[in-house]
Amino acid sequence: MNLKWRHVGAGALVALLLSAQGAFAGGLDRLRAFVQDTKSGEAQFTQTNLSAKSGQAGSTSSGLFQFSRPGRFRWEYLKPYPQTIVGDGQTLWIWDPDLKQVTRKKLSNSLGSTPAAILAGDNALEKGFSLQEDGQSDGLEWVLAIPKTRDSGFERVRLGFDGTSLARMELHDNFGHTILIRFSGFKMAPHFAPDTFHFTPPPGADVIQ
Repeated sequence: MNLKWRHVGAGALVALLLSAQGAFAGGLDRLRAFVQDTKSGEAQFTQTNLSAKSGQAGSTSSGLFQFSRPGRFRWEYLKPYPQTIVGDGQTLWIWDPDLKQVTRKKLSNSLGSTPAAILAGDNALEKGFSLQEDGQSDGLEWVLAIPKTRDSGFERVRLGFDGTSLARMELHDNFGHTILIRFSGFKMAPHFAPDTFHFTPPPGADVIQ
């Protein structure tokens, strides 16, 4: 996928926000409660890319993540460079205003390619990843997700839960890069504008399949 690295990891999600009810034994229970019980939501996110060689923090971007199960999401980078990733249930759209370029893919072939898409469906994680508890660190309970196929683009994904929500996500690709995502301000079942999960290529944009 010909995308800037800061936007890879993706165009996911689906992303990934938890407002689970009650107390759970561990990260897996919280993750599954989120997938089962949280049908729609939105949150702010901050994404940091780590260097494959040094592990030092590189570029940072931020924006808004919105989702409505199954398969509809909007992952919108606002700073420092705008980019919009939309899943409408059938198609994954990626709009890069800087390049005036739209990438279009079948959503069924794209789950796992963005932070938003990873949890966009009702059981996308269970189908595409082997899940296991990954202990506690940094005050969070972690779940480790290992892809079942080699073409997912990821070596592993880690999901970190605090007391009531999914607070962090770590995506490790096959080339040693790491993307760290922090979520905040989660809202369950917000009101969405009618066109939130629809996308029409802007006039003059190059559309790539």
